[in-house]
Amino acid sequence: MEGAMRSDAKIRGESGTESSPRGPGCSLRHFACEQNLLSRPDGSASFLQGVAEKSRERLIRNTCEAVVLGTLHPRTSITVVLQVISDAGSLLACCLNAACMALVDAGVPMRSLFCGVTCALDSDGTLMLDPTAKQEKEARAVLTFALDSVERKLLMSTTKGLYSDAELQQCLAAAQAASQHVFRFYRESLQRRYSKS
Repeated sequence: MEGAMRSDAKIRGESGTESSPRGPGCSLRHFACEQNLLSRPDGSASFLQGVAEKSRERLIRNTCEAVVLGTLHPRTSITVVLQVISDAGSLLACCLNAACMALVDAGVPMRSLFCGVTCALDSDGTLMLDPTAKQEKEARAVLTFALDSVERKLLMSTTKGLYSDAELQQCLAAAQAASQHVFRFYRESLQRRYSKS
C-alpha cells in the first residue's frame, strides 16, 4: 500500500494536513483506501487510518527483508498479507509471528526463522510478557522485539513509553528467553501439519 493514493481516498483539510472545520481536538487522522486489490474475491479493499498501521507495516517488512534470501529469486516480488481479525494485545508480535509462518508455509527461503515478543512495564517496573490490550494501555512502557531463531539476535525493536537502560536489557533478555517457546511452537505446529499420522 505504499503506492500513490488516490485523491478521492483522502480526507484532508485545505492546508494538506489532517484537520476538521470543528476546530482543534476534533480532527480526523489521515485516511487512505485502495480497492480491488485481490483478483479472485468479488470485492476487496485496504483501509488505513492514521500512521500506526503504516509504521507497523514498515517494521514487519524490514524484519522479513532481513531474513528472506531474496538473492535466490531475482526480480521476484513476495507479498505477505496480514489481516487483523481482533486485537487482544501484543499485535505487532502476533503479526510478526504470522508473517514468519506464512513465509514458511509458502516455502520462501530464509536465513533463519524469526518471532516477535512484546514486553510491558507497569508503573512499578514489573515486567509482563505478551501483555493484553488492557495491560498495554495501562503500562508505563511497551517494547516489542523481533528475534532470529539461530542466535536469538535482535532483528528489530520498537518501544513506546519511559524505561531505563537496565529495564530495556531486562526486557530484551526476557524476550530472548520467551522466543524459545515461540520457536518450539513453530516446530510443533509444522510437525503436526506435515506428519502423516
